[in-house]
Amino acid sequence: MKLSALRPALLAAAALIAATVSAQTLKPNQTLGFGDNKQLVFTYTQNFDCIDQPNDDLNFNGIIAANDPAEMQTPICQAGTNPSINPPGQVGNPYETTEPLFVLVPLFSVDNDQNPNDAISCNNVVQGTLCGPALGAELISLFGAVPEAFKATPLVYTQCPEPGSAPGTCTMHASRLDLAPVLAELGFTGPPTANVFVPTPNHSHVLINQDINLKAIWWQVIPVLVTSQSDWPSKDGSSGITSLKALLAAQAAGSAILAPSNFFLYFSSYTIGGHSMANMK
Repeated sequence: MKLSALRPALLAAAALIAATVSAQTLKPNQTLGFGDNKQLVFTYTQNFDCIDQPNDDLNFNGIIAANDPAEMQTPICQAGTNPSINPPGQVGNPYETTEPLFVLVPLFSVDNDQNPNDAISCNNVVQGTLCGPALGAELISLFGAVPEAFKATPLVYTQCPEPGSAPGTCTMHASRLDLAPVLAELGFTGPPTANVFVPTPNHSHVLINQDINLKAIWWQVIPVLVTSQSDWPSKDGSSGITSLKALLAAQAAGSAILAPSNFFLYFSSYTIGGHSMANMK
């Protein structure tokens, strides 16, 4: 058999080996990602930031943050909130000043899960976080089933939690997310009057094509609520939303809902095999 005939099979095998090796050799401060239909490795070199500006009232108690010391004691990372500044201090809409990290959240249930006990437990969550059966029951009332995003054992592959980590966690991420503004925006509730803290959902990551190889910078987390299983990326990245083009197509079809957030992460990104994993800083 000619080498040209073997080439596609060899390339596929090499890609599979690279993906397997990368997953096995991730450092504690690394996760995987997708971009331009490629697999990526993210290396987080400092903690996250959730912007709370002086005139904000992220805990909905009627007191602006500048006059509310209690609001400063716990990070309030909100989906549906867009600050007017980013962590480096650039003033302006982060959509324009900061590179986007699209965080895919599987807001569908593969098995129409009606068991509230399948939700992420309270074992690894911050006090005041909705978790366990109470979380499961609330999700069923809102979405008709427990979505894969909040299952202790999801039925789809996700890049966070990273291998070996507990559900509701991910390296250098916030450990919980406030859904109050986005639930109101989606019409599930009225105007927010209290935080709705849930564990960090199971999720995967997508970057725009030109950002797949970048040194460590600040990124704005853009939650993407994926409502169709057919759009969910497979572990090897051979299908689903693994590029901006696929994301925009899903958004146009109504199966991917984008929201801003005040949540920022600091990491570098490199394509697997395109950079030494030892030097991903």
